[in-house]
Amino acid sequence: MAEKQVDPIDVVLIGGGIMSATLGALIHRLEPSWKIRVYERLGSVAQESSNPWNNAGTGHSALCELNYTPELPDGRVEITKAVNVNEQFQVSRQFWSFLVETGTLPDPSNFINPTPHISFVWGADNVAYMRARYEAMKDHPLFAGLEFSDDAEQIRKWAPALIPGRKKDQPIAATYSAAGSDVDFGSLTRQLFDQLEVDGVEFEPSHRVRNISRGKEFDGWALDVVNEVGRSPQKIAAKFVFVGAGGGALQLLQKSGIPEIRGYGGFPVSGEFLRTDDPEVVQKHAAKVYGKASVGAPPMSVPHLDTRIVDGKASLMFGPYAGFSPKFLKQGSVLDLFRSIRPHNLRPMLSVAFANFDLLRYLIGQLLASKSTKFDALRDFMPSAEPEHWHKIIAGQRVQVIKPDKDKGGVLQFGTEVITAADGSIAGLLGASPGASTAVPIMLGLLRKCFPDRWDRWEDAVRVMVPTYGKDLGADAALADETLGRTAAVLGLHH
Repeated sequence: MAEKQVDPIDVVLIGGGIMSATLGALIHRLEPSWKIRVYERLGSVAQESSNPWNNAGTGHSALCELNYTPELPDGRVEITKAVNVNEQFQVSRQFWSFLVETGTLPDPSNFINPTPHISFVWGADNVAYMRARYEAMKDHPLFAGLEFSDDAEQIRKWAPALIPGRKKDQPIAATYSAAGSDVDFGSLTRQLFDQLEVDGVEFEPSHRVRNISRGKEFDGWALDVVNEVGRSPQKIAAKFVFVGAGGGALQLLQKSGIPEIRGYGGFPVSGEFLRTDDPEVVQKHAAKVYGKASVGAPPMSVPHLDTRIVDGKASLMFGPYAGFSPKFLKQGSVLDLFRSIRPHNLRPMLSVAFANFDLLRYLIGQLLASKSTKFDALRDFMPSAEPEHWHKIIAGQRVQVIKPDKDKGGVLQFGTEVITAADGSIAGLLGASPGASTAVPIMLGLLRKCFPDRWDRWEDAVRVMVPTYGKDLGADAALADETLGRTAAVLGLHH
């Protein structure tokens, strides 16, 4: 017999990742009396996209990711997206600094570490692009201190592993920023949830939300929840629901029946990385180095050679290599893609398939690529790399958003998309990178949209947590310098 719960819970968070952890931490500070409950399908938090080995952990601040700075037909470089991503990351950094200063995150080195961010290219055309990009970015307050070089000796000083074994006559160029970081979102997620539990937030691991429907006897939502241990079902009532279930969010939002999800679909892309923990190899490279995506490749496939610091130990990761699985979660079902198809999203999904043959060709090429071809991609960055030092790991599933479009039927969207019901009682997050790094501004935007009647009262408290909230850092060099300097000092980073 299903348990009947009459008193609705104020806030239910579905999914134990960085998004739910961030939203829970914000709501708990804004409304300490609200009852919050978290449901996580797996036995512990941060096991899907927030797990450090399932994501790149770049601390996406657009210092090195070339897909945020496209080249225009006239040779100039557009930096608007890079500025937006960096602005958002500074909001996250301010909130994390607040949590460090108030004792919620006592040791910032447990989740964030200074790691230089480098962009690196080869070939005359790419060198010209890199120079134009540097010129466009160097005087912007958020990219202060960015350096450029096309000299092999200087690049060797920044990242020794990039040069040995490279042809001397190959044109190369790099930009370097000491202000970058490596973020272990798994550790950050766990620490946020640990503190929330201490503060009385209820956490239910191994509980899967099977269905969401409008409450009949109350204003809000009825959730069908099953305990994965023992399979006992429960009926839960909630006033506000956040679906932060990663790849599982699309189907739960579809089940809720809200009209705002109509037409949306998802396209899953799995990824592989090469990883080494060999101390001799790891000590040769201490940076995140991003290159240029190959023609036709999606933005999330930009190749990068990353230092990762997990549990205090450094490793190197190279990738991603794209793969395909119909699962929407790494620990999902092979039926996920098929179950997500509805009459209302069939046209958007088909039109995206027809419009993105480049992407399909790229994926097929990656699936068919031999082991040695894949390793050659690493050698483009680290010419002296040896296969015996590296092993393959499977990254988290990324579900790219397919968004309905009046003219085209549907468009494939890279990035994250917040879906909110008209009455603000349910919201969910679809999409992938740079999600985790921009979790704080995304969740603040969601709160503003879902609780417009409370926002005015909350705004002062939000400004205590994020002092520059609502201000344009890029337009105020002094404020940007002061803010970046302050958070760098609190988090133990370089400025």
